[in-house]
Amino acid sequence: MSRVEKLLAMLQDNANDAFLQHALALEYIKLAQDEQAITIFENLLAVNPDYVGSYYHLAKLQEKTGEVDQAILTYEKGMAVAQKLNDRHAYGELHGAWEELTM
Repeated sequence: MSRVEKLLAMLQDNANDAFLQHALALEYIKLAQDEQAITIFENLLAVNPDYVGSYYHLAKLQEKTGEVDQAILTYEKGMAVAQKLNDRHAYGELHGAWEELTM
């Protein structure tokens, strides 16, 4: 059973588990299935907007697929969430990636 299959099986028992959804999206990235990963990250953040780690990965995918303006917005949303949560590490990573893209 592949990691994707294992994660999908676990999500059947707990469909709203943000950690499992995030992990599944990362597995899809490893398999170069970027569109599936983007969809999962977008759905995850729509339901769990405070799951700050997903903003970085979603924005990187948006950059990769040429959605630069959307990536900038995603980084900015993530920075706002990180500030709200007082997560300086996440803010720093998001800000650094945002800065590279906008400078």
